[in-house]
Amino acid sequence: MVQEAFINGVSTRKMERLAQSLGIESLSAGQVSEITKDLNEQVEWFRTRPLEKEYPVIWVDALYEKVRCERHIISMAIAVVQGLTSEGNREILAVEPMFAESEDTYTHLFEQLKRRGVETVWLCISDAHTGLKNAIQKCFLGSSWQRCKVHFMRNILVHIPHKEKESFAAKLKQIWYQPDQECAKQYAHLIIQEYRDRFPQAIALLEEGLEDSLQFLAFPHLDQRKISSTNSLERIHKEIRRRTRVVGIFPTTDSYLRLVTSYLIEYTEDWMSSKKYISSEAITEQQAELLKIA
Repeated sequence: MVQEAFINGVSTRKMERLAQSLGIESLSAGQVSEITKDLNEQVEWFRTRPLEKEYPVIWVDALYEKVRCERHIISMAIAVVQGLTSEGNREILAVEPMFAESEDTYTHLFEQLKRRGVETVWLCISDAHTGLKNAIQKCFLGSSWQRCKVHFMRNILVHIPHKEKESFAAKLKQIWYQPDQECAKQYAHLIIQEYRDRFPQAIALLEEGLEDSLQFLAFPHLDQRKISSTNSLERIHKEIRRRTRVVGIFPTTDSYLRLVTSYLIEYTEDWMSSKKYISSEAITEQQAELLKIA
C-alpha cells in the first residue's frame, strides 16, 4: 500500500496520516521513507537493463522539478528517452538526472544507451537543442534528428501579432501535412515570400529550422503524426507532474528519480501488452527502403 501510494505521488507525511487512519499508529514518516526505498532495486534494474540493438525511433524530452540539494533548492532535469522497438512497441529506454542540459550530458546519456546494447537509431525526435542534436549524431552515426514540429510552430508564432496568429498558424501547419520534403519546402517558400516583410523574425526562424523539422518525411512508411513531435512523451510528463505536484520539493535526487522511474516502469509494462504503437510491417517496409538507399 505504501509503495503504491508513493508511486502515485503521495507525500510521506500524507502516507503517515493515511496509515494512522487505518489503525497503524506506529508508522512514522521515517519508516515510510525506509519502506519506499525498497523500490530502489527495481528502479536500478530498469535503468540499467540490457536493451535491443536497434530502435528505429527514439523520443527525448526532459522534465524539471525542485529538489533539495544540501541547503539549497535547485531545479533539476530528468531526461527521458522513449524508444520504438523493431516489433512496433514503445518502451522507456532511459531515465537520467541532469544538473544541466548540454552536449556533454546528452553524450553521456547516449553513450549509456550504447553500453546497454543499442547500436542503431534511425530517427531521434526532440525539441531544439544544439547539444542534443550534436550528441545523437556523434553517438549514433547515420541517425537523423527531427525537430519537434509542435515546439517549432510555437516558437514561430511568438513573433506573430495576436490578431493574425490564428490565420497565420492555419497556413503554417500545412507545411507538415505535405506528402514529402520537396512539397513541404515548396509550400514553405510560398509562406516565406508572402510574409517575409510583415513578420521578419518569424520568417527568419522558419527558414533557419525548416530542414530539421521535415526529417520525419524521410520515413514515409511510419505514422508521421507520431514521429514528427514529442507529444507522446510530453503527455506522459504531464501526468508525472500531476503526481509530483503533491510532493512539492523533493528531499533528495534519489527520491525524485525513484518516483519518476517507478511511474515510467508502469507505462512500459502497459505498452508491452497493448496494441502496437506503429505496425511491425510498416517498420519492416521502412527498413527495406533505407537499405536500398544505403
